[in-house]
Amino acid sequence: MHTGSCLCGGVQFRIEAALEPIQVCHCSQCRKAQGTPFATNTPVSAEAFHLLGGAQLLSSFESSPGKVRVFCSRCGSPIYSRKDTIPGVLRIRAGLLDGDLPARPAAHHHTGSKASWWTINDDLPQSDGPA
Repeated sequence: MHTGSCLCGGVQFRIEAALEPIQVCHCSQCRKAQGTPFATNTPVSAEAFHLLGGAQLLSSFESSPGKVRVFCSRCGSPIYSRKDTIPGVLRIRAGLLDGDLPARPAAHHHTGSKASWWTINDDLPQSDGPA
């Protein structure tokens, strides 16, 4: 079991499943949504995700057809995204999770559109497509 929360602590959740490897996404939408050179996501079954508090704070934005990004309306922390093409899976933002994580980054995705000012300095696999 893993717990997490947004920056203000208003949105709190629990994940009752082992964490999948972390996906590092360099697409322009993730950069804009995070305000950083990439997003770090771990896919989680929607059934394993349990909101403990803050449902009233959740807002969503459809950033592209079929892709919804969910965030805290108080502090702006991105919580997860979901895609119609991957039903039943939430992509939880790994930085929200508490404590030491057993999951580690596994690959870089959308590297063809990565920030020009960011250098990838590891040996993880890279692809220009989605995770």
